[in-house]
Amino acid sequence: MGSPLSRLRRAVTGWTPSFPPLPAYLADRVTPEHPAWFARELAVATGPPWWVWTFLIRRCWRLVTVFGRLEVTGSVAPELRRGPVLIAANHIGDFDMFVLAIALAKAGLVPRFLVTGGIMRTPLVGPALERAGHIRVDRGTRDATLATEVTAVALAHGGQVLAYPEGRVGLAPDGWPELGRSGLARLALEVGVPVLPVSQWGAHEVLQYANDWGKLRTALSAVRRRPALRVHIGPPVDLAGLRLDRRGDAHRARARIAAALTRGLATLRPGELGRPAYLDPTRPTTGVAAHPGGVVPDDVP
Repeated sequence: MGSPLSRLRRAVTGWTPSFPPLPAYLADRVTPEHPAWFARELAVATGPPWWVWTFLIRRCWRLVTVFGRLEVTGSVAPELRRGPVLIAANHIGDFDMFVLAIALAKAGLVPRFLVTGGIMRTPLVGPALERAGHIRVDRGTRDATLATEVTAVALAHGGQVLAYPEGRVGLAPDGWPELGRSGLARLALEVGVPVLPVSQWGAHEVLQYANDWGKLRTALSAVRRRPALRVHIGPPVDLAGLRLDRRGDAHRARARIAAALTRGLATLRPGELGRPAYLDPTRPTTGVAAHPGGVVPDDVP
């Protein structure tokens, strides 16, 4: 039986919310070889966002602004607010998911994030994120492609899915977006949905890159300093004329997305086009920016 404390611990860590049933028309997509979470996420992807998630991002935004001053520019067209839409954002730190969720909620969207498998396996947090419609990405495993299937189902049902084209926190020395992976571009061309570029700056000052006690130190410092948490929502990326089945078009789409993110970011850091004003010593600088200094050539649409 164990002590009352151990029973309470097991109850908390073992908690899972109630999931909707998998629609019959999707049943043939799931086989015994698939992980159990695949059927759950497919079922959640077919429905509206969980009311708990919607409530949190629309009503609890002040929790994010404890760590800085939220500034949102740009807007979302009414037809995009109804979905479907793929949201592409530059990834600058562990805190930026919270900033983006609140900023996009203010713009009329309810984003579903692609989240690494490690976080989704965390007790309590993982099941809550899964029920909220966020999509597990088990990179480097045979299950990695399942995230694309869940995302496609979510988009088919009007979902608003946010992905980081870089696939990780950007590591370019000057903080500009890297070219990233082609997965988001390929999905956009395959499904035929708009890609909304969302650039951000400032969230990297709240939580340092390294996973140690320094994260707490930088968070407390942010409460005192209150850095500007800037988000810019740009117009949809022009992917006209591009097709997934034509050689090179996925790369062209990826390049256009990176260019759109860079242009948007340039409006957020006008005094930091070269060296960022805030440098995180724990963050590697092994990446390469798609457009160093934020300068996008004229021949990129």
